[in-house]
Amino acid sequence: MTLGADARDAVARRVRPAPGAGPRGVDRAEPCDRSAIRRGFTLVELLMVVAIISLAAGAIVLSVPDPRPSVAEDAERFAARLSRAREESILSNRPVAVEATATGYGFSVFDGAAWSPLVEGPFGPETWTAGTTVQPSDAPVRAVFDPTGVAEPMSVTLSREHNSRTITIDGAGEVSLDG
Repeated sequence: MTLGADARDAVARRVRPAPGAGPRGVDRAEPCDRSAIRRGFTLVELLMVVAIISLAAGAIVLSVPDPRPSVAEDAERFAARLSRAREESILSNRPVAVEATATGYGFSVFDGAAWSPLVEGPFGPETWTAGTTVQPSDAPVRAVFDPTGVAEPMSVTLSREHNSRTITIDGAGEVSLDG
């Protein structure tokens, strides 16, 4: 056979109806297997996956605590340092003062001639956590513990996001936390 004969046979095979073909050589419709044709995901399946991931992410975000300390923690830390300042005044036999402003608080000590900042141990200057407001806010509030531990009464209220705590020093120098 020659090359031309091969081409004619191929054309003849295409034109001839296949066995089982209907009139005009068209195959009969057979049920098709859609699982073999289906590739990928439907839009509904993708939307369900996105919805499930969104719900899981929302639950995680809601369960993560605020990284800032609460106003109660700030108030407790301030009250503890006030108590420690009272103890320092008694133990060192010298007056210790605390001054609270709208931005933070600091301690100072009287050495017999002048007030100087107290930065030893837990007495370094501190700033309030962002968003914390202090009452009274018009002027710095100052309390002085004398060498016997007695102080002038003072009250400071810390507030943030509808939560507030009040730190009070009574005339005997006792520090209390209300809230």
